[in-house]
Amino acid sequence: MLQFVWHQVKRHPSLIPLLLFIGSGAFGASFYVMRLAMFSPDVSWDKKNNPEPWNRLGPKDQYKFVAVNADYTKLEKDRPDF
Repeated sequence: MLQFVWHQVKRHPSLIPLLLFIGSGAFGASFYVMRLAMFSPDVSWDKKNNPEPWNRLGPKDQYKFVAVNADYTKLEKDRPDF
């Protein structure tokens, strides 16, 4: 497969930007999915020791990918303890 792609790129150099954009898009999508699977508090991989990881987050914890103009240090606790 790789030899076929290399052969086509040698014959048509205009395919290089297309392959770069497709490769970077695939890498970005896979990176984002892995980030969500590993670091999101909504996903629980360890059901024995930590079955509900979202309950350990405090009101001042930031877990969003991008927080625009959000100051989490001034938030009050608005949920009960479990």
